[in-house]
Amino acid sequence: MKVTVIPNGPLLIETVGEWQYSGEASSHKANDRVAFCRCGASAIKPFCDGAHKKSGFAAPGGVCELTPK
Repeated sequence: MKVTVIPNGPLLIETVGEWQYSGEASSHKANDRVAFCRCGASAIKPFCDGAHKKSGFAAPGGVCELTPK
């Protein structure tokens, strides 16, 4: 699994296969990757809707590679 912190944007999580989210926000299910909001402006939290572009959110980026034990 790979987590990319997009500069001035969301956390992008890339995985192999399907993932499923169940939480206070509506359930969400998809394949391969998901973008989580980190600016706080998304209307579909915890997911990113691109609101960071209009809000002027600024933060550094980076990459984290995760491997199972």
